[in-house]
Amino acid sequence: MFGTSGVRGPVGEDVTADLALSIGRALGSTGRERVVVGRDPRETGRFLADALSAGVRETGGDVVRLGQVSTPAVARAVAARDADAGVSVTASHNPAPDNGIKLWQPSGQAFDTPMQEAIAAVVEAGDYDLAAWDGVGRETRWEGATDAHAEALRAAVGGRSDGSDDESTAPGTPGIADLSVVVDLGNGAGRVTADVLHDLGADVETLNGQADGRFPGRPSEPTAETCASLRSHVAGTDADLGIAHDGDADRTMAVDGDGEFVGGDLLLALFGRAEAGDGDVVAAPVDTSLAVDDAVAEVGASVVRTRVGDVYVAERAKEPDVAFGGEPSGAWIWPDETLCPDGPLAAVKLAALVARAGPLAEQVGAIERYPLRRENLEFEAKRAVMDGVRELAADRYDAADVDTIDGIRVDVGDGWFLVRASGTQPLVRLTAEARDPDRCDEILAEARDLVDEAARGV
Repeated sequence: MFGTSGVRGPVGEDVTADLALSIGRALGSTGRERVVVGRDPRETGRFLADALSAGVRETGGDVVRLGQVSTPAVARAVAARDADAGVSVTASHNPAPDNGIKLWQPSGQAFDTPMQEAIAAVVEAGDYDLAAWDGVGRETRWEGATDAHAEALRAAVGGRSDGSDDESTAPGTPGIADLSVVVDLGNGAGRVTADVLHDLGADVETLNGQADGRFPGRPSEPTAETCASLRSHVAGTDADLGIAHDGDADRTMAVDGDGEFVGGDLLLALFGRAEAGDGDVVAAPVDTSLAVDDAVAEVGASVVRTRVGDVYVAERAKEPDVAFGGEPSGAWIWPDETLCPDGPLAAVKLAALVARAGPLAEQVGAIERYPLRRENLEFEAKRAVMDGVRELAADRYDAADVDTIDGIRVDVGDGWFLVRASGTQPLVRLTAEARDPDRCDEILAEARDLVDEAARGV
């Protein structure tokens, strides 16, 4: 029922009011006595949030409704309202026909795998602890979730908690007030980014600023292709920086002052190097570029690999040695702030970094980047093929060089490859990277041969 980012899929097929009601009942039946509930701008979120709230209250739990807010505002509201859990009704960067449900702990971390499995088991068994008629819970509203989020964002970059202008992000550094920033909200829930940057004195323009769950301005996922208007606008003006969010604002991607889209691996390297120090660790998924390893090594830090998915990055990020965690898809985690991927926090942190260290294009240009190859192979029996790849890799490579936390990642010394089954399609995905283009091609061929040999044995 739960994927790497909660429940998600087409409304009326995979995601229904009945499912939302069941998850609400399961939350209450597993001891969550107080639950905060928010939603992104999708119209279907209204009845899904209603159904989920009804399920919690049926078991005697109380619900605090936040209305339409960003996902990081929901995650932060769990502790702020002394709740036991939070629920974001969102499909994040998925297209408009989809919706979903993501669950949050008081720490701001998403429900981990055991927690998700416990909820799924109760739903599948239909074993709910429903309250008597006079013991049902009540529903209240809290209108302050976005304001509380905004205050935390201002404080995170040295702004005043009252929202007044503060022209310094840190002692002796240029201020955010010197910047011109274009924020592409993608018709999503991330308006707080533009508001806080304005509070901090920046000159702010917005694109696709009206919240609309149909996402008429551009597809919800911020990529180089979908952010064409942002790239053009930044390139054609004197803007210093472009920011793009997805529908629920848990993701942030960026455009430099020349209008060039900045890849997620480069942003991860930039953030990791800025946040980590000697002996620190940066948490990142198994498909992260070597560019990140090399960038953080310059400050004495190292990278630890996790499974793909912000849930798994957050699980590792809660350990005390981790200074920063992120996914190249645009999910960024500052553990000292929150264990939720917080798109608006990433936006103001990036603005502060540009204000302090100079143009984004120059900072990114100083990061070494390497050739990376990807290929998809179609197999109906993808699980059996993956089992074969795992056995062959164990025989062919040193155990210390093989990582099986998510697919099979093999370190070949001067590069690496990853063989990983798609979670939704009959595909086995290959990724290879090396510091030399020809060597990268050789490593990809090595991975392909491994998969072909495994497939012949199925």
